[in-house]
Amino acid sequence: MSLSEITITKAIVEEFFKVFMEYSEVDVALVGGGPANLVAATYLAKRGAKTVLFEKKLSIGGGMWGGGMMFPRIVVQSEACRILDDFGINYAEYKPGYYVANSIESVGKLISKACDSGVQIFNLINVEDILIRENDAIKGLVINWTAVDMAGLHVDPLSITAKLVIDGTGHDAEICRVVERKIPGAKLSVQGEKPMWADVGEKVLLDTTREVYPGLIVAGMAANAVAGGHRMGPIFGGMMLSGEKAAQIALSKLGDD
Repeated sequence: MSLSEITITKAIVEEFFKVFMEYSEVDVALVGGGPANLVAATYLAKRGAKTVLFEKKLSIGGGMWGGGMMFPRIVVQSEACRILDDFGINYAEYKPGYYVANSIESVGKLISKACDSGVQIFNLINVEDILIRENDAIKGLVINWTAVDMAGLHVDPLSITAKLVIDGTGHDAEICRVVERKIPGAKLSVQGEKPMWADVGEKVLLDTTREVYPGLIVAGMAANAVAGGHRMGPIFGGMMLSGEKAAQIALSKLGDD
């Protein structure tokens, strides 16, 4: 069989747009492809929620790839080992209560499990705005190619609708900042994260993971950034547990619809 370049082109473009159109209307749209959102998206999709995840960078996984200062290892507390088990991630005890995992394996398996669960992941897409409807509730995202943003081009975006949005954009809490900036009178103020204090930051993360605005849930480091919590560094148990809680909140709200 001869190889046709036009066949390759059509296969890629047709398949992409078929899936993109199917996921232009979803139950939950997650912004940011770090560990918290990968866990949240997986648990949502496994429970039957139509789930899409947008990442502005080429690679998915957030800061977990680099481990600690480019040593490809992460630390996870015992409370989160059950999530590592769910995703088939290997780990070893370092000392009672603390376990070490390979950061590259961890990211790979988080992504693989998300895809296997039915999550649709689109990389190289920047979320630049939100859709709002009655009572200013968030009902979708305004998206464009990351390359457009990087080049500073004036190109109008497209949009997708979602019943709920999860901001997992890390330290910047990008979606929350859009709400803070663009909705007059919004009762949402991004406090910004405090300096690194792993123990305190981890302990408050499940409390800061919550719905912060109608239709908007925060997860992972974005949750601590909004609430003014401490940075944690390369310990990821709290991130994964935060993703699990974000999924639980979303599923509860979808059940109320």
